Amino acid sequence: MLMKSIAAGLAGTALLATVAFAQSPTVTTDKAAPAATATTTTTTASGQWRTSKMDGLKVYNDANENIGSINDLLMDKNGDIKIAVIGVGGFLGLGEHLVAVPYEKLKFVNEAVAYTGTGAKPAATTTTGAATGTEKTTTTTTATTTSSTSKWYPDHAVFNASKDELKNMPEFKYSE
Repeated sequence: MLMKSIAAGLAGTALLATVAFAQSPTVTTDKAAPAATATTTTTTASGQWRTSKMDGLKVYNDANENIGSINDLLMDKNGDIKIAVIGVGGFLGLGEHLVAVPYEKLKFVNEAVAYTGTGAKPAATTTTGAATGTEKTTTTTTATTTSSTSKWYPDHAVFNASKDELKNMPEFKYSE
């Protein structure tokens, strides 16, 4: 019975929404429409980054260690980005420590992070030698090349601090 009520409610809502969208507003003016006077910049934005793509961007330090990710970008009233809020630690956003860092202190990089032998899995490994516990492992990584002009965001950001230094910074809190 509940499912029939829900289905009937959804059907009624869809029917009313269809009628509302079918109506077109009538505009009566005695003046001719003014010519478009608004100026536009360009229709293409090569070399620009979308701020929506910056959310979740990984942040590394100079030693290529992942120290967090960008959670938010804060701008002033002129539209200039002034602060990057970086989330440090935690798991899936739980227990994450937010810190505010000056945006100009971040360096954005379009190339993939060079693998240093610790951290994420390498692309391929080959082992040489007998299984005696003294094997030599050769690690090779493959980087995919993407044109930085066709990508709407950088590969990662670099901030000169360790994860512990960021965790020791005062926690950033949004004011209500």
